Amino acid sequence: MVDIAIIMGSESDRAVANRVTGVLDSTDYSYDVQVISAHRNPDRLDEYVAQNDSKVYIGIAGLSAALPGVIASKTKKPVIGVPVSSKMMGLDALLSTAQMPPGVPVASVGVDNGANAAYLAIRILDLIQ
Repeated sequence: MVDIAIIMGSESDRAVANRVTGVLDSTDYSYDVQVISAHRNPDRLDEYVAQNDSKVYIGIAGLSAALPGVIASKTKKPVIGVPVSSKMMGLDALLSTAQMPPGVPVASVGVDNGANAAYLAIRILDLIQ
């Protein structure tokens, strides 16, 4: 069992994921990093979330940034979205991550701010330990 599942929408999001893992490497919390697109691999994403026993999810995505919301629609566990600055300086991804429908909450950190996603995950886990 890992504490934090980190899912990025594409390999191009790796630099942001590295900011997450860079912070987590200085803690005792375990994590798993996957590249699973909500659009290109929806069945794989469904399977991963259904079989995953992590306590917190971090979804990293640019463009439409649907990934964090799709993850949140499939679990009751906390989901932290990290918008990526691939287009429009990340504004499209930020709005997609922050503007979720009622009942599908996603906590959002700043554009490309993987470190803050890690710090928020740590605070959540510290509360439930």
